[in-house]
Amino acid sequence: MERRVVLDGLTFPEGPRWRDGRLWFSDFYSHRVLAMDEDGVTETICEVPGQPSGLGWLPDGDLLVVSMLDRRLLRLGPAGLVEHGDLSDIAGGPCNDMVVSADGRAYVGNFGYERYQDEAPRAAALARVDPDGTVARVAEGLDFPNGSVITPDGGTLIVGETQGRCLTAWDIDAAGGLSNQRLWADLGANFPDGICLDAEGAIWVADPRGKETLRVREGGEVTARISTGEHGSYACMLGGADRRTLYILSNLGSGPGAADAKAGRIEAVRVDAPGAGLP
Repeated sequence: MERRVVLDGLTFPEGPRWRDGRLWFSDFYSHRVLAMDEDGVTETICEVPGQPSGLGWLPDGDLLVVSMLDRRLLRLGPAGLVEHGDLSDIAGGPCNDMVVSADGRAYVGNFGYERYQDEAPRAAALARVDPDGTVARVAEGLDFPNGSVITPDGGTLIVGETQGRCLTAWDIDAAGGLSNQRLWADLGANFPDGICLDAEGAIWVADPRGKETLRVREGGEVTARISTGEHGSYACMLGGADRRTLYILSNLGSGPGAADAKAGRIEAVRVDAPGAGLP
């Protein structure tokens, strides 16, 4: 599979989403949410002082943005950014990725601890923020919950546990509750960061430590691997007009030191199965 660089010079691109013909993503250390067309032309959508991460949309079209460091979920409306949910009582560390259901419920992960302040790792909880801003703890005991997807029928949530090296699934009920927690795939030596789902039910998994993006079926079968060379693969999203362009967001490293290097980039690879489900 041939990779091409669409955009480079970023501080740390994360949280990619495909919407309205563009790839939306966060650039951590420039504190910006951007949207990029297929030619690499970008627009700054908003600036988030607390460092943006996961993105999603409410049914009315308002953009939701995870603000990592102050552990909040923000909503971008006509009046600008406002708080949509306070996650500080649930998140044990910086908040990261999320997925927003079709009815506007946001499922948000977090580190579980202060990774860059040398705290010892500890288990994390998964938060849900309802459309009215109500925040609830919906899962516990997770090992760095990160990238997440919802199946096309809206009935299953799958989350990558980065340090658990696995994909974990739950059933979603009509009220947004989670049940029947189960192992979707043991990833062995791979560390999942961002993930996205395709129309054949497989999940593309970005692995920064393995410096690759792999395609995994339920149960753990790996059907494809795409190397990102010296760069770690931190996130991925299926987009393009036919949803068959796999965008891979990569960098030479993570953490605040990545800001000055500006080695973050977005690459594109054509794949066979189009994107499906959410985000």
